[in-house]
Amino acid sequence: MVTNLLGRFMGSACLKLRSHRPPLQLRSTIRSAVGTMALLAGVLPAAADFPERSITLVVPFAAGGSTDAIARIVGDHMAKTLGRSIIIENDAGAGGTTPTKRVAQAAPDGYTLIIGNLGTHGAAPSQYANLKYDPVKDFTPIGLTAGVPIVIVTRKNFPANNLAEFVDYVKKNQDKVNEAHGGAGGQMHTTCTLLQMVMGTKTARVGYRGAGPAINDMVAGQIDFACVGLTAVVSQIEAGTLKAMAIATPERSNAAKDVPTTKEAGLPEYQVSAWNAIFAPKSLPQNIQAKLNDALVKALDDEATSKRLLQIGSVIPDKKDRTPEALRQFVESEIVRWSSILKPAATTAN
Repeated sequence: MVTNLLGRFMGSACLKLRSHRPPLQLRSTIRSAVGTMALLAGVLPAAADFPERSITLVVPFAAGGSTDAIARIVGDHMAKTLGRSIIIENDAGAGGTTPTKRVAQAAPDGYTLIIGNLGTHGAAPSQYANLKYDPVKDFTPIGLTAGVPIVIVTRKNFPANNLAEFVDYVKKNQDKVNEAHGGAGGQMHTTCTLLQMVMGTKTARVGYRGAGPAINDMVAGQIDFACVGLTAVVSQIEAGTLKAMAIATPERSNAAKDVPTTKEAGLPEYQVSAWNAIFAPKSLPQNIQAKLNDALVKALDDEATSKRLLQIGSVIPDKKDRTPEALRQFVESEIVRWSSILKPAATTAN
C-alpha cells in the first residue's frame, strides 16, 4: 500500500515538474515528503510481517528451574499464535544478570526476548553496585507470564520435619548448615535472604548457575535447604526426594496441598512469591510489542496451557496485570520493595 502510494505521488510530482519548475521551497518539501515515504515503504512492511523467522527466548538460568519450566510452557503456545518457532536458550551467569545485560544490548527487532524475574528485574539493582543495565529503561515490557509460590525445602534426611523444628535447628547450628541458591541477586538468593533476616540467622550460602543444579545437589544430600519456586520442586516433593517445610503464601497451593503455609506453620512474617515476565530490548516497535503481548495473553487464556502451569504450582496473573504498562509499573515497584529489604542485608550476601 505504501509503495503504491509512493508511486502515485512521484508520478504526480513528475507531471507537475514537466509543466513548470516549482519554487525552491516547494522542491525541498517534495524531496522531504518523498524521502519520508520511501523510508516508510522500507520499514512498515517488515514490521507488519513480523515474525519472519524464529524467535529466541533467553532463560537467564540453567535448565530445570521454575523460570525455565514456565518459559517452555508459555513459549510453546506463543509459537503457535505467532506462526514461528520460539527457541529456548538457557544462559546462566551472575544470578541471571549477565545474559540479561546481553539481551538489553540486542537489536530491538522482536527476535531476541528474555524471561526475566524477581531477581533479574526486581532485586538485582540492590544486589549489584555496578549492574550494567536498568531493568526499566533498558527493556520493552511484554507482559507477566506466571507467579510462583516460594517454598522452603530441605534434603530428605534433614533433622527437621516441620517449619518450627527447621527454624530451631538452623538457629542452633548456623555454622554447620548451608543454603543453596541460583546466584546472588536471583530469586532463590533473594527470597532466602529475606528468610534468614526473619529467622535472625546467617548460614553458609552456596551459589549455583540456576535452580536446577542447586536442586540436584540437594536431592543428592549435599546441600541442606533452599527457598525455591514451587514449580521447580513439586515433583521432588511428591516423590519424597526433598522435604517441604512450608509455602510462603497466604493459602496452600493446589499443586502441593499437604504443604502448610508459613502462617500455619508458625512463621507468618515470611510471605513471598516470585514472578516471571517477558521483556524485549528497549525501543521495540509498538506494533511488534502488541503482537508479542497478544500471543502471551492467548497462551495464558488457553485452557491446556493454563492447566499445565497450574499443575506445576504456578499462579496465572489477572487479565488487568498482563499488559505491558502494568508490567512496567510492577517492575518499578519491585525495585523499590526489594531495595528496602536487601540493602540492609547486603553485608551478609554471598
